[in-house]
Amino acid sequence: KKKLKISGRELMSVPTQVFGLDELQVLEMSPERESCLRYRMELLPREISHLRNLTCLYVDSNNLKKIPAEIGTLSHLERLTLSNNSLSSLPPEMGALQRLHSLHLANNSLTELPAPLCQLRSLTFLDVSDNKIGTIPSSIRHLEKLETLLLLFNLLESLPEEVCLLRNLHTLWLGNNHLRSLPAGFGELVNLDWGNNYCSCNFEGNPLESPPPEVCSRGPEEIRDYFLSFRRT
Repeated sequence: KKKLKISGRELMSVPTQVFGLDELQVLEMSPERESCLRYRMELLPREISHLRNLTCLYVDSNNLKKIPAEIGTLSHLERLTLSNNSLSSLPPEMGALQRLHSLHLANNSLTELPAPLCQLRSLTFLDVSDNKIGTIPSSIRHLEKLETLLLLFNLLESLPEEVCLLRNLHTLWLGNNHLRSLPAGFGELVNLDWGNNYCSCNFEGNPLESPPPEVCSRGPEEIRDYFLSFRRT
C-alpha cells in the first residue's frame, strides 16, 4: 500500500483518490522506460502536498508545464524525476527539499540552472541535459555532495570557477555545448577518472581549444592526448 504506479495511454490527471493515501511513499506516473509513450498530464495538482510521506515521485515523460509551490512541503522526498516534460522554470520552494539526493530534469525547456537547486545540500545526482541552459550560477559550489552532474546538449559557453570546488564529482558530462575553455582549477576535480574511465568525463561536441595547465600537470598523459584530439579535428 506504500507504492503506487498509475498508468494509462491517455493519462491526463491524477485521480483525486490518490491524495487520500497519506502513507504513500512511492508514486509513479511515468510510462514504461523502454516505451516511447508520453503521458498528457500538464499540471501536477497542489494537493500533492497531502502526500507528506513521499520519498520517490516519478512524473517524467508527461507534458508538465508547471510544478506547484506545494512541492516544497514534501520534506521526505529523496528522488524526483521530471525529465521529458515542458518545464521552463521551477518554483523556489524546491530549495526546501533538503533530503533530495537525485533530481532528473533532462529534456525540458530550462534556460538556466535554477538558483533553488543550489540550496539542495544533499544532492548527489543532477541531470539537466538537453535543455537550453546558458549559464551555471556560482552558487553551485554549495552542492558539496554532488557526485554526478550531467549537462550535455545545452548552450554553455563557459563554466564558473566554482565548479572546481565540487570535489566529490565522479561523473561530469559536458558534451555538445559551446565551451572553448575550462576553468583554471579544473584539474582540482581529482575524483574524475582522467583517461582511465571514459564515462567519467565527456567533452565531445565542444569547440575546446586547449586544456587548462592544471589539467595537464595533475592529470595523466592521456588527458593531454584527449584534448589534442579535439584540436586535430
